[in-house]
Amino acid sequence: MPFRKLKRGFFARPTLVVATELLGKIIVYQKGKTKLGGRLVEVEAYIGEDDPACHAHRGRTPRNSIMYGPPGYLYVYFTYGNHYLLNLVTEKEGFPAAVLLRGMEPLYGIEQMLRNRGVADPREIASGPGKLAEALGITTDQYGLDITGDEFYLIDDGFRCGRILSSPRIGLSNGNDRYWRFYFDSNPHVSKSSAAIRKLARPYRPD
Repeated sequence: MPFRKLKRGFFARPTLVVATELLGKIIVYQKGKTKLGGRLVEVEAYIGEDDPACHAHRGRTPRNSIMYGPPGYLYVYFTYGNHYLLNLVTEKEGFPAAVLLRGMEPLYGIEQMLRNRGVADPREIASGPGKLAEALGITTDQYGLDITGDEFYLIDDGFRCGRILSSPRIGLSNGNDRYWRFYFDSNPHVSKSSAAIRKLARPYRPD
């Protein structure tokens, strides 16, 4: 199957569908002659103002306004004082939702991403959402970037993943009862989670 770039319509669907179908897709971040990226192996969904963990829970703000816009754009925010996190905006315009990118298996520009991260082990390149952003060199400067353009885009290369697990989302004080974290079982590029979260994980089955 030839490589196929994902179009805006892919993201203009229910967020849980987008999140699970993002697994196995390839991120490409092309900055000049430098091409970085890899295969998504872990994501989390955040959906609407009634989701207590979603940034839109308290309504629209300057920071989260991109979530209310059309789908297919990059929402980047700074958290914990030292991490940038990447989210892909989903659903129809006016409904705030996004998918957080949590884990990526490196494919392109591995040496550069190792340098960006200051690590030697490829398993440490993007096994966590903050690591992923740092590996790609993305900051809030890329907030609002079109993810169907030529600088940042996603590819479907026909890859068919193995077993997908779902679990509660990680590191939340509210909304951690929703099994909206999805990841490849036993993939070494998935972020580390607590024993309690691992115990709660279960095979993902679409409704």
